Amino acid sequence: MTERIRVAVIGAGIGKAHIAAYAELADLFDVRYVCDLNLPRAEEAAQQAPGSRAVPDINAVLADTSVDLVDICLPPRLHAPMTLVALEAGKHVVCEKPLAGSIAEVRQIAERSAQTGRQVFPVFQYRYGAGYRAAHELKAQGLLGRPYVVALETHWQRGSAYYAERWRGTWKGELGGVLVSHACHIHNLVTHLVGDVVEVAAFLDTRVNPIETEDCAALSMRTTEGALITSSVTLGAAGNSSRLRMCFEHVTITSGSEPYQIGAGPWKFEATDPSRQAKIDAAIQEVPDVLPRFPGLFADVHARLTGKPDLYLPSLQESYHSIEFVTAIYASARESQVVRLPLSADHPLAAGWLPE
Repeated sequence: MTERIRVAVIGAGIGKAHIAAYAELADLFDVRYVCDLNLPRAEEAAQQAPGSRAVPDINAVLADTSVDLVDICLPPRLHAPMTLVALEAGKHVVCEKPLAGSIAEVRQIAERSAQTGRQVFPVFQYRYGAGYRAAHELKAQGLLGRPYVVALETHWQRGSAYYAERWRGTWKGELGGVLVSHACHIHNLVTHLVGDVVEVAAFLDTRVNPIETEDCAALSMRTTEGALITSSVTLGAAGNSSRLRMCFEHVTITSGSEPYQIGAGPWKFEATDPSRQAKIDAAIQEVPDVLPRFPGLFADVHARLTGKPDLYLPSLQESYHSIEFVTAIYASARESQVVRLPLSADHPLAAGWLPE
């Protein structure tokens, strides 16, 4: 019989999507609690997981020794503090992005995880989908060749309704703007394919909304594998769209543009040499199905916690690089210079990038 992991979801905003995914994997997970200070919102979300309890008190959740895993879906400023508290309570942790507001906090989380023997799973769900898995498998088989250039688009539409949540658009509440709230997923996805960022030059601006943080960005990057990346980001588009176009030595890949499930498809794979197209197509046909988005991520979490092989579960080291990369972006934009990674432990923004 499959072991079921007992879960408490903290925060019933994006937490509702997490609960729906756990409910889809009811043979793997048992949602015990949905916790939110807004009890009616918690009660509404809990209806997706029959048998779960809606509660407003996180301390009651952490005190319940039957809970194995705490899933943190709170405003970003609370992510690192609550991850540390949950680890200290003996819980494994799933945490929404961004995991923390500084590389120093990620180091602290890693240390606490090691001390308690509890695991932390950052949320990078874009890699779970048929399109991305095909790209990943082609790379694993050596069919892509060297990466040349990558173009990323995160073109979303966010206005006053989105910012009705008072913490959004603020440095203290959201820990940043479009870089941490929208573009972090696609940036992680591409580094998973072409290597960590080692250089970045960034231009940021607030052009769309009357908020504190940036809502437009233009980035140029180089990765460990030599790929040159451009990333165009805005919250002022007509509708929501995310897209990758990646030119490798042997294959050019174009993703779909569905914003919430960009990893799913349809993705297009074009051989640079047409004579290789049949081999590429045949390899893609052999790629097994994968659960998309949150169900795929959580199925991997279950596999890791029960000692089974997982597909490509996000690691704390990946989350560290993601936060380090955000730090480098803000440093580059403010100093008008190219910033090289990894950053030193005594970097001026190591303790956080929030303006003074």
